[in-house]
Amino acid sequence: MGLHKLTAGDGYEYLTRQVAAADSTERGASSLADYYSEKGESPGRWAGAGLAGLGSVAAGQQVSEAQMKALFGEGLHPNADLMFELALAQGASQADAARSAKLGRAFKIDSGATAYRVACAEAFVAHNLARGQKWNAAIDDADRARIRTDVGSKMFAKEYGRAPADERELSGWVAKVGRQKSSAVAGFDLTFTPVKSVSALWAVAPREVAEQIEAAHESAIAAAVTYLEKHACFTRVGTGGVAQVDGNGLIAAQFTHRDSRAGDPNLHTHVAISNKVAATMPDGTTKWLALDGAALYRNNVPASEVYNTVLEAQLRERVGVRFTERASTDRSKRRVREIDGMDERLAERWSSRSAAIRLRTAELARAFQADHGREPTAIEAISLAQQATLET
Repeated sequence: MGLHKLTAGDGYEYLTRQVAAADSTERGASSLADYYSEKGESPGRWAGAGLAGLGSVAAGQQVSEAQMKALFGEGLHPNADLMFELALAQGASQADAARSAKLGRAFKIDSGATAYRVACAEAFVAHNLARGQKWNAAIDDADRARIRTDVGSKMFAKEYGRAPADERELSGWVAKVGRQKSSAVAGFDLTFTPVKSVSALWAVAPREVAEQIEAAHESAIAAAVTYLEKHACFTRVGTGGVAQVDGNGLIAAQFTHRDSRAGDPNLHTHVAISNKVAATMPDGTTKWLALDGAALYRNNVPASEVYNTVLEAQLRERVGVRFTERASTDRSKRRVREIDGMDERLAERWSSRSAAIRLRTAELARAFQADHGREPTAIEAISLAQQATLET
């Protein structure tokens, strides 16, 4: 199970443009609903026991773009827009209507522009002045898009020493560097991915078998989230967060993808957990506070083990497969349990993304050794692998 933070502000665009849209950066100005309809992708769904505290959002309901912006972008109730309008219609003041949609403190957002946004603004001004127009004259959408692409391509080449491989790579990089700087944590992206033999079998199996594999995957995720709600759903209260108290359940937006960014079959699910958690205070009142992320990180490995164990059990029951250990070529890694009887060459053929990362990591490691006269330490090796992931 992969785990990384999601920042507040416009960091939610990572969810709506990549996670929610199956790692795609091709949505343009279309709505998320239109994307699902046109691409045939499965919409995201709400999950988690913490939804009970919201009142108007239930498990299994489709996640809308407005809801994701409200919860992960601003730290508000997912239906904040509707609640605000309803409160006004019932005679509430603007301030009271705004308070009705709050889930505790709003996220602290640093509105300072990033280097990419500053460069784009300068390019817009230069574009207008070169045409004898006022510096802030309106620029049509096509020209603005072309200027942004040109700025992004130049900045990418400067950072990595090469041109972007394609539009998808450039769009992903721009989405990353164009975000507002923010230290506020909006949530955590948990990525559940079965071993490669499971994705390979799912890809080639008859439809009814593939559906059973997906159902096993969903059951394993539900078990892992339930485990986290029991062992990692906490918040902190008191001066400096001295006391840890139980939360009333997690709020999650769940998105299932069918392939890797390289286009290989790769069943996996992103579970975006909100940093907002409700907790019952000693006096019986309920407060919305921040999730204790440290507890989530401490339970990363156990939750991953729960997922793997339940997935194996479910697949044995639903499909009748067996799992056996396969030795890793990397002695530093533990043995992986794969489906017995699946040809390893098929999984290898559908691991082009991993192969590209391994190749680039090896290149970076050789360059590191040449520059420093020694092999990278374990921590430095992890950093090189992360760099390779971004560069590929």
